[in-house]
Amino acid sequence: MMIVNAEKCIGCSQCVKDCFPRDIEIVDGKAKINNVTCIKCGHCIAVCPKAAITTDEYNMEEVKDYNKEEFNVEADNLMNFIKFRRTVRRFKNIDVEKEKLLKIIEAGRFTQTGSNMQDVSYIVVKEELDELKSMTFESLKVIAENMLANPTPETVAFTRYAKMWLDMCEKYKEDPKANDRLFFNAPAVIVVTANSDVNGALASSNMELMTNALGLGTFFSGFFVRAAAGNKQISDFLSVPEGKHIVTCMVIGYPDVKYLRTVPRKAAEINWK
Repeated sequence: MMIVNAEKCIGCSQCVKDCFPRDIEIVDGKAKINNVTCIKCGHCIAVCPKAAITTDEYNMEEVKDYNKEEFNVEADNLMNFIKFRRTVRRFKNIDVEKEKLLKIIEAGRFTQTGSNMQDVSYIVVKEELDELKSMTFESLKVIAENMLANPTPETVAFTRYAKMWLDMCEKYKEDPKANDRLFFNAPAVIVVTANSDVNGALASSNMELMTNALGLGTFFSGFFVRAAAGNKQISDFLSVPEGKHIVTCMVIGYPDVKYLRTVPRKAAEINWK
């Protein structure tokens, strides 16, 4: 429930104006939250000039007052930071601290979600990573064999991936350490699950930025997501929450490569109306 402290409230109506579901009104010069259509987005908490609004559903100790020194990011620096990010597949044999993994997840937790669903969940795999690899390689092998044995107009374009997966699986069995072309011997994986693909992807994008800010590297393993799709063994192993599905898989570690510059990209395709 969203709660208004009537003693602090000055009836400025900023919360009323900023409430998208229109759940707030001014009554007798004070804000009144009806808690009927409220989606608990917290805009009223953030916009109130007197900090008169709280909630008993979330931890209010997480709320921070704005100050320019700690909150502002210069636009050109942010753009360069985004341009400089690279997908990393070369990792040092160094463990990733739990504190850093939690900070990455925190970046996902505070990412916006549609209707404030907050439906994104996170599965961290470290100790049981070898077991997950084995299941994933086996799943890719089965998928590849089926694609090659029973080609369809939809799968024929992916034949090269099927052949690649079979080669990856064979070489991994020969030497798992030298031929890990799935997770590249990274020490940690975060599997992002959600009800909504959009919510999970938005959270993952912010998580990647935090990963880079912490001096770590990551890549999104589309091969793993493909292997896990519809695979009950992998889903059960990861304890994917009921009603949710895997959206992304972030492979994380300390980079064993140093990039010295940004790279070019195609021009943006823009249609101005």
